[in-house]
Amino acid sequence: MVQKAYFYAIGKRKTSRATVKLFPGGKGEIKINDLSPREWADSDNILKAVMQPLELLGMKKNFDFEIRTSGGGKSAQGDAIRLGISRVLVKKEAKLREQLKEAGFLTRDPRKKERKKPGLKKARRAPQFSKR
Repeated sequence: MVQKAYFYAIGKRKTSRATVKLFPGGKGEIKINDLSPREWADSDNILKAVMQPLELLGMKKNFDFEIRTSGGGKSAQGDAIRLGISRVLVKKEAKLREQLKEAGFLTRDPRKKERKKPGLKKARRAPQFSKR
């Protein structure tokens, strides 16, 4: 097996994680967990989020991507993939950073589920108070 040179980056969102490998000089092939993006994505919104950085830069057919995702749900995985793709494109060509940063694709969304506190029903929801 011939090992091709590639660029590598990780994207995260909530508890999801996406490792993205970019192979230069490809035909625009994208594999997410060994599936095509259409097979992997449940909805068009998730698929659109994944493809946003490539559509913004007009680079849909220039590179091949091999993506591995784990954790969380499909929506969070889609956002993690978008961040991973953006980061790997910046690693390949630093001049793309300005465009991707302006579009907000290089910002990691830090929102996570808050932990449950003792004595409460959920993270902040207290039991109903009864006077009598």
